[in-house]
Amino acid sequence: MKDNQKKAWLFLAPAIVCVTVFSIWPILRAFTMSFEGGPLIDLHFNGFSNYQYIFSDPEFWRAIMNTAIYSFLAVPIALVISVALAWFIFSKIKHTAFFETMFFMPYVTSTIAIGIVFRYIFNGEYGLLNFLLKLVHLPQPDWLDNPSLSLVSLIIFGVWSSLAFNIVILMGALRNIEPNYYVLADMYGATSKEKFWRITVPQLVPTLAFLLTVNLIGAFKIYTQVYALFNGQAGVGNSAMTAVYYIYNKFQIVGTPGVAMAATVVLFLFILFVTFLQRKLMKKVNS
Repeated sequence: MKDNQKKAWLFLAPAIVCVTVFSIWPILRAFTMSFEGGPLIDLHFNGFSNYQYIFSDPEFWRAIMNTAIYSFLAVPIALVISVALAWFIFSKIKHTAFFETMFFMPYVTSTIAIGIVFRYIFNGEYGLLNFLLKLVHLPQPDWLDNPSLSLVSLIIFGVWSSLAFNIVILMGALRNIEPNYYVLADMYGATSKEKFWRITVPQLVPTLAFLLTVNLIGAFKIYTQVYALFNGQAGVGNSAMTAVYYIYNKFQIVGTPGVAMAATVVLFLFILFVTFLQRKLMKKVNS
């Protein structure tokens, strides 16, 4: 038995080393750096000064607010659209493999490349979106250069970007639902609406809980979409500033790594708290 344990630890050693070096150590180092000031090559202990700075910085609170608004709007909207599209493909279309491949392509495409395409779509002068709005005689706003619309544009981009992963996962979950449930429902004369709400949705709850957790964590860490959509900026007047972009700006542009790491710790605790609440809520829903 002891020999087996030694062999097990031996096989686990490479994975443990990688997790420690690339996951645990950076978290611990970020925590210690949050109490240090000065440039990266000459850090020194300065107590809680970095935390006092970010908590009194209006830009930090704007970043947190934008991140929260984006997360709590983009994630539910994307999940609802994903469930509707996945159910439509699963129930109405015979050859689903082609559509699954088409929906999954954006997931394996560079976010920067997609962001460039969306910059043309959202362009106020010659963008495709405003062209379509003009055809139906609706106002054509300046999506990227209007500070009040920066977050709206980011949410639209984020919803579209998350559909690919969600739909593929939901299609797999739909295939795992026992077909006899639908056969029995047809025998008793259940409508399509009743089958969807009484059979499909309850069976999808574990998958939806997984997607909600993954998407929320990803939404709180949004950075690449901002960088790609606004061409390396955080919108006009930092109107689309998010928490991770704030961290990047303080670390890479301003050159205050201690402040950036303090914001990182706060964001980590915030994500941990929201994930804990979400898991508790989903447990109640499952029960």
